[in-house]
Formats: sequence, C-alpha cells, structure tokens
Amino acid sequence: MDSVPQFPFSAIVGADEMALALVLTTVAPDVGGVLVRGEKGTAKSTMVRSLAAVLPEQDVVDGCRFGCDPREPDPQCPDGPHTPGMDAAQRPARLVELPIGASDDRVTGSLDLSRALGSGETAFEPGLLADAHRGLLYVDEVNLLQDHLVDLLLDAAAMGRNTVERDGVSVTHAARIMLVGTMNPEEGELRPQLLDRFGLSVEISASRVPQERVEIVRRRLAFDADPEGFATTYADAQATLGARLAAAQQRVADVELSDWALGKIATVCAGFDVDGMRADIVTARAARAHAAWQDRDSVAREDIRVAAKLALPHRRRRKPFDAPGLDEDLLDRLLGDDDEPDPTPDETETNDDPDPTQPQPDSPADGNETEGDDAESNNQSPSEGGDATEDPNDATTPTPHRDGGEAERSEQERETDTAAPEAPTAPLQVAQAEEPYRVRSFTVRGVGRGEAGRRSRAITNWGATIGSARTGTGAVHLPATIRAAALRGAGRSRAGRLRVAGEDLRHKVTQGRESNLVLIAVDASGSMGARERMSEVKTAVISLLTDAYQRRDRVGVVTFRGAGADLALPPTHSVEAAAACLTDLPHGGRTPLAEGLLTAARTLEVERIRDPHRRVLLVLVTDGRATSGPDALERARWVADRWPSTGVDAVVVDAETGRFRMGLAADLAARMGAEHVTLAEFAADSLVTAIRERSVA
Repeated sequence: MDSVPQFPFSAIVGADEMALALVLTTVAPDVGGVLVRGEKGTAKSTMVRSLAAVLPEQDVVDGCRFGCDPREPDPQCPDGPHTPGMDAAQRPARLVELPIGASDDRVTGSLDLSRALGSGETAFEPGLLADAHRGLLYVDEVNLLQDHLVDLLLDAAAMGRNTVERDGVSVTHAARIMLVGTMNPEEGELRPQLLDRFGLSVEISASRVPQERVEIVRRRLAFDADPEGFATTYADAQATLGARLAAAQQRVADVELSDWALGKIATVCAGFDVDGMRADIVTARAARAHAAWQDRDSVAREDIRVAAKLALPHRRRRKPFDAPGLDEDLLDRLLGDDDEPDPTPDETETNDDPDPTQPQPDSPADGNETEGDDAESNNQSPSEGGDATEDPNDATTPTPHRDGGEAERSEQERETDTAAPEAPTAPLQVAQAEEPYRVRSFTVRGVGRGEAGRRSRAITNWGATIGSARTGTGAVHLPATIRAAALRGAGRSRAGRLRVAGEDLRHKVTQGRESNLVLIAVDASGSMGARERMSEVKTAVISLLTDAYQRRDRVGVVTFRGAGADLALPPTHSVEAAAACLTDLPHGGRTPLAEGLLTAARTLEVERIRDPHRRVLLVLVTDGRATSGPDALERARWVADRWPSTGVDAVVVDAETGRFRMGLAADLAARMGAEHVTLAEFAADSLVTAIRERSVA
C-alpha cells in the first residue's frame, strides 16, 4: 500500500532560516544537529518530516540491521564483519522519530529477550540510534525529554557511535545521525549545557505578513485536498533540491577553510564571549557547509556571518532565564570590512540558479523571494523568523524594571495596616529583584512515582537498582530472573541449561529523583513592602525558580493582596513565565492570607486530577499577617489547621523582619505541618554559615 506523500519541502513558505539550518546539517552532519525553537503551529514538524523526502537514497549492506555503507562498512558492526564491495541494497534515507516516553533501552538497544530466554543466546536488539544511522533522528518537544536521554542523543550525534554496556551485552556500532529537535519555549527550556550541545539553533514564528499567511493557507488546503497532485506540482523543485543537496555533500570536504576565515571565526566567537571551543568548531563546519551549498570553493565572509547567526545565539545563555539572541551590529563589526583573500574564478560567479527551498515563481503571492547568495538567510524581516536578535515567542523572558521605590512612610506605619482602613487609591509599588542565589534543597517527603527529575525520591525507569518485581516496564533483572527460575525447581533441560519460563521474568526496580509541581504563593500586600522586603522576597522566589528549572519541575504562582487572591500563573514547565510574572508583580494593600491559601488548595486539587502521579510542594512566602476582611487572622488559622488533610507538603518562608517580631509565620507553619524557614535561612549556604559561626563561638 502506497503511503500518502509528505508535504513538499520546497513548498513551505515563510521559514527560510529553519530551511537553511536543516540544509546545512544535511550537507555536513558533523555540524551537530539543529534545535528549532518556536511557537505552536509554525510547521516545525512538517518541515522536518518533509526533509527526508529530498535526501539522497543510500546504498546499504544487504541484510545489515545497522545500515552499513558497503563502500566503508563499520569494522565493529555487530552484524559484521562486512567485506567492502559486497552485495548492497538501496533504500531511501530514513526518518526516525523518537517518542517522548521512550526508554534508554529503546534508544540505544538492549538484550534480545526472545533469543536469550528461548535459546540461551546473548544477542543485541538494535535501538532507534541504529535505525537512524546515516539518516535523520527527529525529537519533537525535545525540551520535555528526560535530560539523560538528551545527553545520550547528543553524545551519539557528536561521536558518531553508540556504545551499550548492560545486561551482559557489550556492543558498539556506528550512529552517524542528523539530530533535529523542536520545542515550544512556553513549555519549558533546555538547560544551557544541553543547548550548547546542539550545533545550530533557529527561532521560528508565524509570519505577520498577510499575503504570506494567505499563501501558507492556500498551499495547505491544496495539499489536504489532493496530496498526490500537489506533490506532483513540486516534483521538479524537489528533484532539483535533492540534486543540489547531493552535490553539496560531495563538495563540502573540498571547501577551503583559510587562515583568514579561521581568524574571523575566532574573532567572532571571542567577541561574543562564548564558553569553550565548541562554538568555533561548529561555526567553522557550518561556514564550510554554507560555502558548499552556495557552490563556492572557499569560505567567504558571508558564509561565516550566516554560520555565526545559527551557531552562536543559543550559546550566549549564561543563566537559566537568559533569552538567546545575537547582536548583528556587533557581528558585522567583528567580521570587519577588510579585503578577503583573492577568490578563485568560481567564487566570483553569481549563483543564478533558483533556490529550491524557496517558493516557486508561479506563486506571485509568496512575497519572500530574493536573489543572490544569501537569499536563504540574510534578507528576512523579523516577521519571517530570520532575525536571531528578536524572539517574538519568548514573551515570558524577565526584563529589568525601574525600581518604583518605597512609599514614604515608616515601617511601623506599614505594619499597622490591620488598624487603618485601606485607601482605595493607594499606589502600588514594583520592587526589583537582586541577583539570584542557590537555595536550600526542599523535597517532598516519601517516595513517589512521578516523571524523572532532580527533586524528590521516586521509583523511576532509571537510577540505582533497589530490587526487582514480577511486573513493570524497567530493564530485566537477570540475577533475580535466574534466581526465580532456580527456586521454582523446574530442573534443567537436556542440554544442561536452566529452564527459564515467562513467570520467572523479573524487572529492575530503580530509584532516582522525580520532578514535582512547585506552587509558589506570594504575599504581595503592603506590609511586605517594608524595608525593601519585597525586593528580598522576589530575589528569594526567583532563586527558587532557578532551582526548579534545574530540577525540571513544573511551577505555578498564586499571589494575594487587597481583597483576594489570583492564580497569576497556572502550573507550567515554563519557569521563564513564572520569573516574568514575579518581576512585574506589584505590592500594596491589605493581606488576604486565607484567600491565598484557599486559592492554592483549589489549584492543587485541579492539578491532582490532571496529573495524579506528580507530587506537589507548596512554598508560601509571607510574614504571617492577615488583615483583609472580618476576622482575617482567625480565618487564616482555620484554613491552616486543615491544611494537613490535603496531604501536600509545604514550606513557609517567613518574610517578617525587624527587632520586634510577632511570630505569625512560624505559628502558621506549625498549624500547616510545614517546614518553617526565614528569608535569612533560605540560601543554601546559610546553614553552613550558621554552623561555622556556632563552632567558632
């Protein structure tokens, strides 16, 4: 049965920079893959899947499960040894998609259980890395993939090999893959360490040009109505693109990377203050690939410029909430305007061939066709997703704000809000957070079964083996399986082998760390504004968000002031959104503490229905005062007394300062069964400092 054609790569409109990045990693897979960041509905997945259709077909060793090239077979291939020039088969380049829930056994390969239990033979079952060898490995929503799997994929992409050492299996095989990951930043970011491992990155957004949006819709509707007919319309453009890709792949190894070009690359990378040398290496490889794509024999200034725009933005992130970006004016200054080395005759010729990655001239409504060598990436408007310095998707990135200052009244006047009626026109202040710091480790008690992360103890699919079980999805626990077969007393076979039945199979029970939902409830009332207290509170909470980012938690924010409480940010993976929410948070008015606790309880009740396995940690930041409404303090205590019945672990961060303290937050923590810490004790090194001071005394 023939499969339905994919949407043609050459028919995609308005994603020029992404198309170019995919082309470059196809021309030179050692670039290290592409990370595509963008909002939903921007054809990220469509474009990646359509790329496989224009990749050149491959010769493979007939019957090899690892796709060895018959001209240069892998000497360590588990299906080998292969003799060069042996029988070959031809197949299309493969596109392998990695599901989010895949285990590391499925990715790397594992013991073939049917052969191990049936004939007692130790054999290797290839994984997705073997399937994707010499092809394209696509990970949608790569930011939601477990970090150790991302590390594993990036290691394989960088080294071109996959090594497996587990369950009595020791195997290594070639895994030269073109890795492409797509993600929506609203659902959470990758750690900067993982971002750096991707060779190129692209920011993509929907076009804001009406004519272009019309053409996108027109083409999509035409494809849905007649996929085969639409594909036939672009057959010539697809064939031309495929031939150009194959020619560039053959040419890239011969492209000259002169000392002048290497000097420019080093100047650019040093000028942008990127860490390590990976940026220089990737930029050099991408520049050569771009020169080969443009049919040049040596790397020119424009090749370096294009490569830097793709290789450097995501490497400039130093802190979790930094947005990727590149100052193109600085890039131009670093590249300079000195004379390039004399070009060869081929370099002086203009490449007038139409670029198959661009919409064809039979569609005058496209509005995005350009001429010249840099048509793919250099002549785009910000609305076309071509400007790496702007990130229209990342509206959650915190931005600095002017400090509104403190209201001109004393701390004593602020703390008498319980007695004085609230002025309806009281101005709200916006405090500015200071530099975040490392916070103490807060965990949920007990052992959970949530998604893998780095906060609380949990039974996970990876980690330290703590036992075995008859049911489960983990790896096979061989010693426990053999022990179960022996204890069953079934005897041995005629060949002297121990008989192992299905009922003897045991799976590993492993314990690692899980991610949690960290719900932060922040008191933003007027009493919190005393003595720059709100600035300290924001600094502490943003420090906690940094910790949640590193531990792969989901986060939500509840704020309360005036007469009520709001769910300012529903639980999300995007800690950037939470940071932005807190950065812009004003403070002032009375303190509706009971309403804040009730809103938090309702939010957690809904989240428990949505994700029953994800455990919750409530972090309540307050000075303990309750001043809004009748019997405000008694109502807050009534809610706090009933909090233990929710089963939710909590931490009360006491924001009360001054010489005379009422101890309301400590009393609140005791009623809630929560851990009580002061702002001064919130930092990770505060306990160490206190112990040292006590030891000296």
